[in-house]
Amino acid sequence: MRVGFNPHKDIKQQKSDYFHQVIVPVHIPDQEGYFRDSLTIFKYCMESMLLTCHSKTYFTIVNNGSCKEVVAFLDGLFNDNKIHELIHCSGIGKLNAVLKGISGHNFQLVTIADSDVLFLNNWQQETYAVFEAFPKAGTVCPTPSAKSFKTYTANIWVELFFSKSLYFTPVKNPKALQDFAASIGNPDFYHKCHLEKYLTVTDNNFQAVVGAGHFFATYRGTVFEKLNQRYSDYMLGGDSEKEILDIPVIKKGFWRLSTLDNFACHMGNVKEDWMQDRLKQIKPNDYNPESELILNKINTTKLGYWIKSKMFSKFFLRKEILIWCLKYKGLSKETAGEYLK
Repeated sequence: MRVGFNPHKDIKQQKSDYFHQVIVPVHIPDQEGYFRDSLTIFKYCMESMLLTCHSKTYFTIVNNGSCKEVVAFLDGLFNDNKIHELIHCSGIGKLNAVLKGISGHNFQLVTIADSDVLFLNNWQQETYAVFEAFPKAGTVCPTPSAKSFKTYTANIWVELFFSKSLYFTPVKNPKALQDFAASIGNPDFYHKCHLEKYLTVTDNNFQAVVGAGHFFATYRGTVFEKLNQRYSDYMLGGDSEKEILDIPVIKKGFWRLSTLDNFACHMGNVKEDWMQDRLKQIKPNDYNPESELILNKINTTKLGYWIKSKMFSKFFLRKEILIWCLKYKGLSKETAGEYLK
């Protein structure tokens, strides 16, 4: 039986003081084999996140079927008011866990980070700088890659093909690229040419790298407003990241970009001494923005998306065409061929 009138009915929520959400899904089902060091690495991730983020950041951690030790650690963070939202669920897959974190919120910016990311100082400031310099930025990754230039970037190529603002320039931090390659167990992931130049876009002397990765990236919140796909069949991988994180960005006419320098480390699943060393070097954040960013609305059409990202990409991704494009944008014939390997 209900008695009386609920005083909260028809009352609008107050605008949140937070404008940037950080979502970290974590899946550590046990502490054996592959996951032996994962809890320690996740603790490094959380400590670095809390150290480097400003006060208008809303932390959402999604426990995706982790063991009781991880649950206890997360409950401790939540009870100590270090994180704002903690979602416990069974092992439903990474992207489904991310979708749970997005639901029920309306933040201007949403960062999705893997549980083995080591956040470094200034990652938010540098990410914001890219959004502010490039009005079409829809995704910004703080870990640039020389190999991201052709992955869901056809719209950038179409719009800037005849512009000198799109060009290959010297890699700012080649060691960071080498460190990432080592962290995924593939030290030869980048060839010498990848460590020397990457494709960048320039506006008023400010540069960003073309393309963005998945393990740590910040999205405009509007990207997730009308997702066609609200569920993934995959625990990890498959087409889940493409359908939920990549295509929605370019369908809205946005660009996928990365910072010029590196502002995060990928730790992987095996603890190494350098992780604690880097963690000790991180200083508590002293950057606190007064308000959210000013992000312009970008108008786009289904026809524009089809022409730029469907029709052109089929033509652009042919090897002989791609090599010619790379040469046109500053690489030698020999380097262009090597760049695609």
